[in-house]
Amino acid sequence: MTLREHEFTDLSTLTGPMRTHVIRPAGPGKFPGIVLWSEIFQVTGPIRRAAAFLAGHGFIVAVPEVYHDLEEPGTVLAYDTAGAERGNAHKITRTIEAYDSDAAAAVEFLKNHPDSTGKTGSIGICLGGHLATRTALRPDISAGVCCYPTDIHQGSLGLGMADDTLSRLGEIKAEMLYLWGRQDPHIPRNGRRLIYDALTDGEVHFTWHEFNAQHAFLRDEGPRHDPELAQLSWSLITAMLQRTLKSAP
Repeated sequence: MTLREHEFTDLSTLTGPMRTHVIRPAGPGKFPGIVLWSEIFQVTGPIRRAAAFLAGHGFIVAVPEVYHDLEEPGTVLAYDTAGAERGNAHKITRTIEAYDSDAAAAVEFLKNHPDSTGKTGSIGICLGGHLATRTALRPDISAGVCCYPTDIHQGSLGLGMADDTLSRLGEIKAEMLYLWGRQDPHIPRNGRRLIYDALTDGEVHFTWHEFNAQHAFLRDEGPRHDPELAQLSWSLITAMLQRTLKSAP
């Protein structure tokens, strides 16, 4: 499926306009929508390629710039120490209310897109995995994919580092898919267990995969990339999204 790329829109949010990149199929038809939340580095090459991959499977993919109120539109942070420090500092400068406002704007954009079926899902990586989980707290989300989401287990996202995501997991009505690396120092075994137990206790419909991999094993750039596991993960992701978002209501 060929794509229409290099589109963007500025969505209205609690903290101002949010530059949102849109990649979608080029041909005619109606397609489900997916909000793709990036890592702390914003819309990098690997994130754009992930968006294109998903769009090629028949989805309208919206990729917000998560630090739109802290950086100039189009800013991409480098995959280096300085970029990581800047991204991590931004992560706890924004309020949870700002993150949730961003999610609302992105979801409403996709639901009302003229080429949308109205069905919408969320997917995210690292910071984005946490944001995909929070997006899935919305009752109008049908599916959520969360790749090694940070901060959920210790409630440390946002200003004050005191988010409530873990305690609210039972509110999720969407089907969820969680992917983890066992050698990921950012989400240790006991942290993963807290999330697993909260999802189970909340009777959330979820699937859980742990691989022998490091943090960022999906990112097709850098020394931690595991191509074999990435290929397996993307097959799991696309199969779940196709089933949940393209099935009849």
